[in-house]
Amino acid sequence: MKRNIVIAAVTAAALITGGTATALAVSGDDGGTARQGETRVSEDDAVRGGDARDDDRDDERAVSSKVTAADAIAAALRHTPGTAVSAELEDADDADDDGGKAAWDVDVLSGGGTWHSVRVDPATGKVLGSHADDGDDGDDGIAEVRAALKGTSVDAAEAARAAAVHGTVTSVDLDDDDRRSAAWDVETRSGGKAERDWTVDPGTGKVTADRSDHGDDSADDDNDGDDD
Repeated sequence: MKRNIVIAAVTAAALITGGTATALAVSGDDGGTARQGETRVSEDDAVRGGDARDDDRDDERAVSSKVTAADAIAAALRHTPGTAVSAELEDADDADDDGGKAAWDVDVLSGGGTWHSVRVDPATGKVLGSHADDGDDGDDGIAEVRAALKGTSVDAAEAARAAAVHGTVTSVDLDDDDRRSAAWDVETRSGGKAERDWTVDPGTGKVTADRSDHGDDSADDDNDGDDD
């Protein structure tokens, strides 16, 4: 019935003015509502949109951090002496401590064999807090880390500085799994691009692209490993 009323009204207007009028869009049934340009978003589009938002959030997280990974590690070690084994920039959604604030989370192995998690403010470099952690692997894990670090000349902070030429470092971690020798794994973000993984040699500081997750990298990326 509503459709008929709309058509009748348009026809009447045309007769009165002596011109023409056009009904642009009318629903297909009498009980519907006239609509124009209805847009539907598929599930795939929604997923891609979510991924893009996550990437944007990671970019904002990296850019907003005035304290570099190397600076955060230095601050953590001044607070808790030992060996830094990893550092990760966590956003507020990932942070469990400090009231959900974004922070650098630095894992430090003390000389006494105790793991410490030290949180550093990414804006000021101030230590927000720390707590002792037994670690997942106990004494065996500590022994493996110490063995992996034995004889190395590049620490976590130096590995972060070496990889920083490729973008803003968001994490650095000692990787001693399935390798003949340990290496530093570093993640960077740069210019809105996807996160990149790098391997830093703990003996020489040489940076190479990690091919385990980026097997389809372009030929231009093959030159990334030329940086010392």
